[in-house]
Amino acid sequence: MTKAELKEFLDAKVLEYNHPQFLEDDPLQIPHRFTQKEDIEISAFLAATIAWGNRKSIINNASKLMDLMGNTPYDFVMNHTENDLEKLHGFVHRTFNDIDLGYFVTSLQNIYAHHGGLEGIFTSHQAQDSMQPAISKFKEIFFELPHQTRTTKHISDPNKGSAAKRINMFLRWMVRDNSTGVDFGLWKGISPSKLSCPLDVHTGNIGRKLKLLKRKQNDAKALLALDTNLRKMDPNDPVKYDFALFGLGVFEGF
Repeated sequence: MTKAELKEFLDAKVLEYNHPQFLEDDPLQIPHRFTQKEDIEISAFLAATIAWGNRKSIINNASKLMDLMGNTPYDFVMNHTENDLEKLHGFVHRTFNDIDLGYFVTSLQNIYAHHGGLEGIFTSHQAQDSMQPAISKFKEIFFELPHQTRTTKHISDPNKGSAAKRINMFLRWMVRDNSTGVDFGLWKGISPSKLSCPLDVHTGNIGRKLKLLKRKQNDAKALLALDTNLRKMDPNDPVKYDFALFGLGVFEGF
């Protein structure tokens, strides 16, 4: 395909998959259960954190997590007691367990109490053309409280070579407009032009087939290459192509 043909092809796939039906089998359905801004942010962040592995399992465990928090995640984060944290004991999704979850709740309380919330951190530390430095800074702030070393693996750091798939996905959810009823468009202080594609096995494989990246590893260097090519097709909203690449990989076996 020529570059023009590729853009036309992917634009059509974006229209096909950037649709509320996309939510039926996607963890993004979890924050759509809420209306309060902070509930949406926290439920989205936690759902994104455990978004690896079987999608049905991700959704089931994210739903279970919301139930454990009384389906009021912001209130639970801000007002929890030690007894409340005991309710989380036994939670596990793959390698994310109740030790990690307990710290996440405590850290989120600190972030909303002292750092202007999740939006405040990412908005304050965004770069001129990228959110990757803000993700790295976010990890630093997130782990400023005493914590077990094991928990740090659940937040990625682009400065250490990670593609930070789950955080980039969370940022897409929060920043891209909600005109199609899929993403939320809650954070007005960040331009969608700065977002990066959530790079995983599906988007990576399709990206290579379409010659949008050559690197074999799904790491920060591969993400930069993919971002560069997606921004050529749409500099204002490059991450919309996540829908096309993911849909081609997961639903069509392209």
